[in-house]
This record gives sequence, structure tokens and C-alpha cells, in this order.
Amino acid sequence: MNNKIVERIEAAREIMIKEELDALIVLTSDPHQSEYLADFWKTREYITGFTGSQGTFVLTRDFAGLWVDSRYYLQAEEELKGTGITMKKMEVQGTPEYIDWLLDNLEEGQVVGINGKTMSVKAYEYLAEELENLDIELNPNVEPFHYLWPDRPALPKEPVYEFSSLYAGLTRGEKLSQIKTKMEDIGVDHYLLCALDDIAWTLNIRGKDVECNPVVLSYLLIGTQQSIWFVDPNKVSAAIKESLKQDNVFIMEYPAIYEIIAQLEDVNGILCDPNTTSWDLYDAIQNIDVVEDTGMVMFMKALKNETEIQHLRKTMRYDGIAILRTELWLRENLKKEDNITETQIAAKLKEERAKYDLYVGESFEAIVGYRENGAIVHYRATQKNEATVREEGILLVDSGGQYLTGTTDITRTWTLGQPSEEQKKCYTAVLKGHIALDSAVFPKGTRGVQLDILARKPLWDLGLNYGHGTGHGVGFFLNVHEPPQGFVANLSQRGTTALLPGMVTSNEPGYYQSGEFGIRIENLVLTYEKENGFLAFETLTLYPLEINLIDRSLLTQEEIKWINNYHNKVVEQLGEFCSEEEIIFLKEACAQL
Repeated sequence: MNNKIVERIEAAREIMIKEELDALIVLTSDPHQSEYLADFWKTREYITGFTGSQGTFVLTRDFAGLWVDSRYYLQAEEELKGTGITMKKMEVQGTPEYIDWLLDNLEEGQVVGINGKTMSVKAYEYLAEELENLDIELNPNVEPFHYLWPDRPALPKEPVYEFSSLYAGLTRGEKLSQIKTKMEDIGVDHYLLCALDDIAWTLNIRGKDVECNPVVLSYLLIGTQQSIWFVDPNKVSAAIKESLKQDNVFIMEYPAIYEIIAQLEDVNGILCDPNTTSWDLYDAIQNIDVVEDTGMVMFMKALKNETEIQHLRKTMRYDGIAILRTELWLRENLKKEDNITETQIAAKLKEERAKYDLYVGESFEAIVGYRENGAIVHYRATQKNEATVREEGILLVDSGGQYLTGTTDITRTWTLGQPSEEQKKCYTAVLKGHIALDSAVFPKGTRGVQLDILARKPLWDLGLNYGHGTGHGVGFFLNVHEPPQGFVANLSQRGTTALLPGMVTSNEPGYYQSGEFGIRIENLVLTYEKENGFLAFETLTLYPLEINLIDRSLLTQEEIKWINNYHNKVVEQLGEFCSEEEIIFLKEACAQL
């Protein structure tokens, strides 16, 4: 039994009794609806012990349940042992299926508690409406972790820094001017930004408040004349304050947003996004009309400018070399010893990337999964649970870097011994899907949900599938998972957003055989416009595929041509950075089929 988690749950129930709550919802979220959280906001992880990046916890007087999607089934099953928490398997990723359970198990007149700071306006209104239909009350003013978490981490205090327009392509003033022009077209005088990456992009500011995401905990209120950045002023140097002032951006304390937003009075209203604004903050708006934002800055940020694109192309070369040196190191050392671990490989990737002087850090914690660990989609190796890698089996390596010149995200699957025919069949099916999506030519207005099937069909033909999306948007020295676009099989925003020139998206189909192995192939692709007005993808990522896992007999001539052309490009782009030993290894890895 996990006594620590059991005690926390019982303490939470005692608070529920005092607060007259029949159910408590704990989300994986913060006041900015971030995917990755500062330690202060990791409340769901604290009360459940589950370390995955997504999941919703529901607690009643006699039930404790954690809702996770298929990416986390294996991880949650292991981490929830002995806690008394039931894992609830979500059928559709990204949907609030816990609400159905609440409706089936609560009675009229009962009360559900939630922290309104951590739930978006849109999600709150949907939950409230569903509960109201059964006369169940929703209390949004519940924050039990002030009492439950005695050693709760403090909010981050790391200093912020400016991000040069030499990399960003646009100055802060230029971005604010573009935003204000759009505000004028809409007819509003204020624009509230809550998403941390939207704020960082707008102000050309970066920070260290969230692991792997170079953002700053803050709010930004843009006005037609001046703007206010609500942030801990101790994190902002005098030089940056002066620089901001030149663009009519002034600083106030982070919590002051509530007071200022409540005092706003204006005939033209305020623009805010119900997907990224918390219910708690939205509820504080009293005297001004709210106009819903459809993600104006989010879309501006998603369309990479030519400066960003050129930097990213160069960054992919340095990133590829770092991985090449890691793989070469791994294969050479496996011949000498048999005690190389998953965390050592992850550390080596980080070490090699850090040799590039514009490297800042990882874009996410590397996923290095050997054999059956590779079948855990969001596996996280630790020194307590990791596997020792040997010259046999399959290794899945998913990693990325944050550079001043862009964000990378790449997955490769390496065979370290003689693969089975089953493994080759599965890898080749994943590769065929990857090629089909990469090669797509499509009319303007095409959405990710319409292209997702291209990556899945070769697997479907074998009666196989994978439970995660096929691709997500990627920021420029920002969040590695960046909305709005993506390749998914459902009608979420990621699936229904039209792909536009300048968007950078991952292409990452996979296959996972529980208890055996995991396979994923991921490149980043840039959407561009062809001469005929149709759209297509340029592959940005530069790294060899695993030719020893390819069953050539299952490929068409067009697919073989694609692989050979891609490998020629990899050799050409990476070769000039290679030593003699490295170029030999690279050319062997890119041998023509």
C-alpha cells in the first residue's frame, strides 16, 4: 500500500466534509491552461502519485478515480498501485469523460468542488451546464491544497530575458502593432492574453518558469494606447523594464490582474479566449463587454516567418549531429559493455545538444524506452525503474531541444540486434504511413483530421492502430506542443484547424505492442504553398531512418524513392559537420535501398 498517497486522499476527504462537498475534481492545469506546469501547480500529481503530463482526478466520499487516455494506461497502472485510486481508461483523448461518471453517480442537490483558477471558461461552462441539468451544484472556489500540501513549492523566481528579433524575425513593437490593428478591426480596446506562450511570443520575452517551456508566469493586457504585463517585477531587470516602456508596456504585480480587470470600463469591450482564460479570472470581469477571441495571437504565432524558418532549417542540422553522435556512442559502447541504461542515453543526448552554443535546454524530457518500455507511449525512465540496454531488441528514442534558433522534436526507433519479421512488418507499416502523410498534396482549407488517415491506413490494413494523435504544432523556441493545428482522428481544434503555409507540425505515427516493443517515426514538417495553389509539406528534420527494420518487399517504388531521396538529403546536410568516423556511420545508415 502507498501510505503517503492514501493519507493525502483521506485528508482531502476531511476537507470535503468541512466544505460540504460530495465530489472534488483536480485537473492537470494552472491559471493559464498550460500543458506543462510549474511545480507549484502540480496538484494532481501530488495527490495521486501519477507523474504523467495529463489526467483528471475525481474524489468522492467513497471513490477515487483517475481518468487517463491510452498514452498512459501502462504508466498509470503501475504508479497507482496501492493508492486505492481506480484508473479510468478514456476512450477518446482530450474529452472530459469524467463528467459522464459524475452524472451517473451523483444525486440531485449534491455539490461538486473545483478550483476555478485551473479550469478554462469553456470547460467550466460545459461542466456547469451538464451538472445543472441534474440539479447538481458546482462550487468553483475550492482550493484544498493550501492545507493538503504543507511543503508546496513556491512560484518560480527565475529572471526573464529578452528574445532577440534577430531570431524572432519581428520586434515586440511590430507584433504589438499587428495585434492592435486586428483589435481595431474587431472593435475592442482591450485584449487579455493568458496563455504563457502567446505572451512570450508577443513580448519577445523568455523565461524558466516551466520546465522545458521557456515561458514566464504572467498575464498581458493589451490596450490601444498602452499595455500592462502582470508579472513578478523582481524577475524583470531594469534594462528590460526600460525596453518594455519604449513599446508602452508597463509592469504590475502578477496578482494585480484581478483588481485591474474588475475596474475596466469601456464601451468597446475586451477580447479574451475562453479556452485559455480561467473561469476565476473571467468571473472577475464586471463592467465591460467580453468578446470571444478565436485564438488571434495563437494563429499569428503558428505561422512562422521566413527568419524563423531559415533558423529552424539550420538548427535541424545541429540537432541531427547531436543525435548521430549519441547513436554512434551507444552502438560502440554496447560492443564493450552491457550496463548502459536508458537514463544514460537521455543524458548523452542532452550533452551532445549542449555543445551547440545556441542550445538552451530540452524541449521535453527525453523518452528513451528499451524493449517493452518503448510500448509505454509517454514513458519516463528513472534510475529506479529503468532498463539496461543490450545488443538486442528495439530502442525507441523521442527527444528534442530548445535552441535560440528553434524548437526540435524527433523520434527514431533503432534495432540493436537482429529484428524479427513481425517487428520489420510493423516498422515498415509505420514508415509507409509516415511517408504517405509527408507526401500529401492538398487544397487550401484542408484540415488535420482529413489527413490523419493517410498515416494510419497501412497499419489499419494489418488490423493495427495507435492511440495517440499523428501530429501536433511546434513552437519556435517555445512550447513543443503548440496549437492550433495537428493531425488527429477526432474533431478537436487540432483536427479541425486548416493547415496554412508557415505552420510547423510533427508527423509521428507509431505502433506499440504491449510488453514487447514500441515503434514511432517522427519528423517535423513545414506547410508551404506549391505553384498550383495547393499545399504540401517540406520535411525539416534531418536524421536517418532505421533501414535494418525496413521490409523492402512491402514498399512501393515511390516509397523507396522517397526514402532514398530523404537519406541523400540527410547525408548532404549533415555530412559537412561529421568527422571521418561519423561520415562512414552516416552513409551506412543512409544506404540506398
